[in-house]
Amino acid sequence: MRLEDVGPKAGSKRRRRRVGRGIAAGQGATCGFGMRGQKARSGRPTRPGFEGGQLPLYRRIPKLKHFPIVNQKVFTVLNVSSLAELAANTEVTMESLLEAGIITTNDGPLKILGDGELNVALTVKAAAFTKSAKAKIEAAGGTCEIVA
Repeated sequence: MRLEDVGPKAGSKRRRRRVGRGIAAGQGATCGFGMRGQKARSGRPTRPGFEGGQLPLYRRIPKLKHFPIVNQKVFTVLNVSSLAELAANTEVTMESLLEAGIITTNDGPLKILGDGELNVALTVKAAAFTKSAKAKIEAAGGTCEIVA
């Protein structure tokens, strides 16, 4: 069986409306379109979505707020305050943080945020850093390395 073989069940398809065949048919002369006006003219009256010159909905929508970001980057975020309890000169990676139990799930690449204080020198390897996080890590004598 192929897609072109599929059809409606016998007897389920209604016959098309025959318009302009006299008043007995119920759709004579004007064919249900009334006497005059834009919607009574031959051809397609208006395109789909046309609102009489008002900016149509499909053009208004993207201007509104709170639409989801398409292809949004999702990071596993961590504040520098969580790194303060680590020993000095430790190499901080996603794997080492999972082993230490500081983070519990890998929700994507690691991003370090700048909330809190840090006073131990660490070598931090992450996908992204905020400016304040980078400044705090380097001020404590550590290094920031961006990994792909």
